[in-house]
Amino acid sequence: MEHIVIIGNGISGVTAARHIRKLSDKKITIVSAETDYFFSRTALMYVYMGHMKFEHTQPYEDWFWKKNRIELKKGFVKQIETKSKTLHFAEGDTLQYDKLIIATGSKPNKFGWHGQDLDGVMGMYHKQDLEKLEKYAPNNKVCKRAVIVGGGLIGIELAEMLHSRHIPVTFLVRESSFWNGVLPEEESTMINREILANGIDLRLSTNLKEIVSDENGQVKSVIIQETGEEILCNVVGLTAGVSPNIDFIKDSSIETGRGVKVNRYLETNIPDVYAVGDCAEQHEGIDQRRTIEAVWYTGRMMGETVAQTICGNRIQYKPGHWFNSAKFFDIEYQTYGWVWAQPRENEARFYWEHKDGNKCIHINYDKNTRGFIGINTFGIRMRHEFFDKVLTKKESVDYVLEYLADANFDPEFYKLHEKDIVKKFNTENNTNIQLKKKSWKRIFA
Repeated sequence: MEHIVIIGNGISGVTAARHIRKLSDKKITIVSAETDYFFSRTALMYVYMGHMKFEHTQPYEDWFWKKNRIELKKGFVKQIETKSKTLHFAEGDTLQYDKLIIATGSKPNKFGWHGQDLDGVMGMYHKQDLEKLEKYAPNNKVCKRAVIVGGGLIGIELAEMLHSRHIPVTFLVRESSFWNGVLPEEESTMINREILANGIDLRLSTNLKEIVSDENGQVKSVIIQETGEEILCNVVGLTAGVSPNIDFIKDSSIETGRGVKVNRYLETNIPDVYAVGDCAEQHEGIDQRRTIEAVWYTGRMMGETVAQTICGNRIQYKPGHWFNSAKFFDIEYQTYGWVWAQPRENEARFYWEHKDGNKCIHINYDKNTRGFIGINTFGIRMRHEFFDKVLTKKESVDYVLEYLADANFDPEFYKLHEKDIVKKFNTENNTNIQLKKKSWKRIFA
């Protein structure tokens, strides 16, 4: 019986295992050194904030794996020997495979800061990070202040987590405005305001120089590079992005760049070895997408795709139109299509912001053809189905604005803003777009 071994029990690896089982009777083993069972990584913050217990983050009951004949092995893979198709574990044992799926995810970036491995320094990606946070920042008596280094999505999530336990937070962001490498200036400014409004000590254009230890090898303070200022703290969160977790592969014959290099079929340069999820690097390119995407839904799609290929239906990975969502304290964010931090030569932009300062939309379109390219929404929920269809059909910006009411996904009794949005667009662009409403059947036919 063919043996499929999957290294990593995150969303990519577990999805691959589930779909291989649906499609075949192959022997399946999932290897992980992190946890015994699969859990929802994005839910870790809500465990710390008291909204759920860790067991609530596990989508499947413990009996699920045995019932579906998916073997689980706890262990750390030290080396992959591709010629003999053997995994070597740090504990000294080995495991043979016929086909191998690498799904080892990401790890927090470290840039060689002095003190970056002290007690009280952590990322916010693994279950072990949550355990460290509970140990070093259980409350504001044990942790008088935390410093977060890096201004991405994980950084602001960690800030919200600590804030929920009334722990003072200093947030070091090297950019001149929060996440301005991704967000246009208007949205980035809005999030700056939201961070400050929640009592976070936001330091823009600020870099970490070093982390200082106390006499017990625990964090005592950080030093700011630009000014030499020392900030006393008990916890340092390193959230300056993530990188593929592939150090154990470097000495193998599997080709790597920043991640494990794969083609459109998620195949590596070695026969019968595949890579999926955050650790996979597309070397052939897919439209305008990044070569590595550390996003939950793309990991799930890769797992589904590689399962088909392994079970005899070799298909390409096709992630579809780009979308993502997040939450910045109380402001929900969605993006569909492409809205770059800076518009490109052929692009025009339309921006609307509510007078309360925490709702906006930013639409990107082709200034020559008026084709819709993408939208950012903050504080207003929009329907994924609507924009997926609009992007597939290559509709115009005029069409999107005409039927913007159909895109709105806010609950009943929420105040709607489509009339104000269309009115502002008409005023700025000398157009006469009229807000319309279609039936759902016609929109999604």
